[in-house]
Amino acid sequence: MAIISPFRGIRPKKELADKVAAKPYDVLNSKEARAEAAGNTYSFYHISKAEIDLPDTIDVHDEAVYKKAAENQELFLENGVLIQDETPCYYIYSLTWKGRTQTGLVCGSSVEDYNNNIIKKHEFTRPEKELDRINHITYTQCQSGVVFLAYRNVSDMDFLTNNWMKNNAAEYDFELNDGVRHTIWVVNEPNTVANITKIFAEQVPATYIADGHHRAASAMRVSDAARKNNPNHTGAEEYNSFITTIFPENELAILDYNRVAKDLNGLSPADLLSKLAVDFDVQLVGSDIVTPSTLHEFGMYIDKNWYRLIAKEGTYSNDPIGILDVSILQNNVLSKLLNINDPRVDTRVDFVGGIRGLGELVKRVDSGDMAVAFSLYPVTIQQLFDIADSGNVMPPKSTWFEPKLRDGLVMHSIKH
Repeated sequence: MAIISPFRGIRPKKELADKVAAKPYDVLNSKEARAEAAGNTYSFYHISKAEIDLPDTIDVHDEAVYKKAAENQELFLENGVLIQDETPCYYIYSLTWKGRTQTGLVCGSSVEDYNNNIIKKHEFTRPEKELDRINHITYTQCQSGVVFLAYRNVSDMDFLTNNWMKNNAAEYDFELNDGVRHTIWVVNEPNTVANITKIFAEQVPATYIADGHHRAASAMRVSDAARKNNPNHTGAEEYNSFITTIFPENELAILDYNRVAKDLNGLSPADLLSKLAVDFDVQLVGSDIVTPSTLHEFGMYIDKNWYRLIAKEGTYSNDPIGILDVSILQNNVLSKLLNINDPRVDTRVDFVGGIRGLGELVKRVDSGDMAVAFSLYPVTIQQLFDIADSGNVMPPKSTWFEPKLRDGLVMHSIKH
């Protein structure tokens, strides 16, 4: 069963929360972070992407960047921009976007659960990305990159969450310029805190990483090093858990993650259409954008026209990986016809998150930047659970979750 724990969160002074809140460190580059933080001395980018306060020629992985992050974090605490709760708390975090709300619990999740696969994964991690977060946590002694987890709904937890939100005032409630409203409640009543811990320990057999595999792996490695370096290790230290926000599955939405390819591997558009007909029913649509409405249906944009592609029965396997639309497209189109065999490294393919809209696919092809685009039906949360339960990993760039949690609203100190 899942082990979670409350913690003494480090978070913004109430009236500064909207100014501190920053996009996740890994969804924008240094130049974009500099632009977003311009004129805002409270922006969390000064901690999460501290290179913005150093010469723009610096390597973002230079030790000076991590030292600057620690220095800025200390200044934020000294100046009261950030405060730390006196007692261990849970935090309810609600995001509302385009008329839909999802509400999760900010908590500490057990590193042992990560190691024992109670926290289930579906992606490989890359050592260089892990090292970046390891260094950031080590220098700041704080986990600021929140790991986004999901779990199968538990009615007792739904009731408790809804009851707390109904009967208690939110600590933060603001909407940012991307249209996402962020509302956070501090759960500090001892009996409620104990009940939350008990519900997870008794009714939640597993949680699933939806987003943040590198953050989780980095926290685990920092914890492992701290444990080895502490001769008085007891298991109760703060480094034994890492900050997560856990959402019930029925409140989550996964957006499509689409593909564009630079060339047709020597084929003409007519050749490609002919070869596609082996594995797909191919229908010419014309100028109207094809938004897939069900699994195994794809849109393709080429030569100013949209086509609907429907995968034929028997052309894909029914195992948890093979049945994914990203796998069908990869196996039967990108690899088989376009000779794009490893999308993680092949520069002839690019990925377009659903947040950008399918018009972005048209733009990329009509500009001549790409030769063909494919729209996909989103992976379902059940497919994600099935793959994680089977011990497999998803193909790269399979899921895109929106809205995204903001950095800087709750942090977890691993010192105390």
